[in-house]
Amino acid sequence: MTYCCGILVRDGLVMIADTRTNAGLDNISTFRKLQVFEKPGERAMAIASAGNLSITQSVLGFLNEGLRNEETGEIETLMNAPSMFQAAQRVGRAIRLVRALDGPGLERDGVKFEASFLFGGQINQRRLRLFMIYSAGNCIECTVDTPYLQIGEHKYGKPILDRAIKYDTTLSDALKIGLVSMDSTMRSNLGVGMPIDIAVMPRGEARVETNYRIEPGEPYFHDLRERWSAALRKAHMDIPPPPYSGSNIAK
Repeated sequence: MTYCCGILVRDGLVMIADTRTNAGLDNISTFRKLQVFEKPGERAMAIASAGNLSITQSVLGFLNEGLRNEETGEIETLMNAPSMFQAAQRVGRAIRLVRALDGPGLERDGVKFEASFLFGGQINQRRLRLFMIYSAGNCIECTVDTPYLQIGEHKYGKPILDRAIKYDTTLSDALKIGLVSMDSTMRSNLGVGMPIDIAVMPRGEARVETNYRIEPGEPYFHDLRERWSAALRKAHMDIPPPPYSGSNIAK
């Protein structure tokens, strides 16, 4: 399992991904699921992946090596895409290529073709954008009304984002809330775990301001987890008991 989220607010973009691919008593492995592509000042992009690891790695391999345009003969990569939309289309094309090559073999072995991606960033002076790209290669784009997207095991972290993230949330708060969302997911699903990779891009600068890995025991994240747990305990203690339960039922 995995959990990745992308948060696009007025001031910029936050991308967060865990690294766990297997979980069990004696079988835990980690792989980086958040990749950064950057030429500061010209383009900055980050892509997070969820699903079958062999599929997502094959897709990233094609994006790194490039896809041949049959009409022009040019090799198309994320680093020479003229816009974020066309770059997202290239991610979708890479997914469809991997499906064509590996899909029949996977199907014969009873393995479902599962892969999804969050892809965000800015190219030149165009606007900062965030896309979710599905296993069919099609995509949707993040909007002002719903300024975040998730892939993987998203249900545990979604309530946090629903309540706290707005388009005018500061970039620093978006990162903090995203980490709370990740912590909530890790507490409820052993298939999501550390280390955690983060990327932060300020709007209008076409650069990655933060590209950082949070390791187990990292002081800030440990403090965030403890403070959030304490705040939840205090919040439920501060709420009056329901008037319709036990001895509080009105007579």
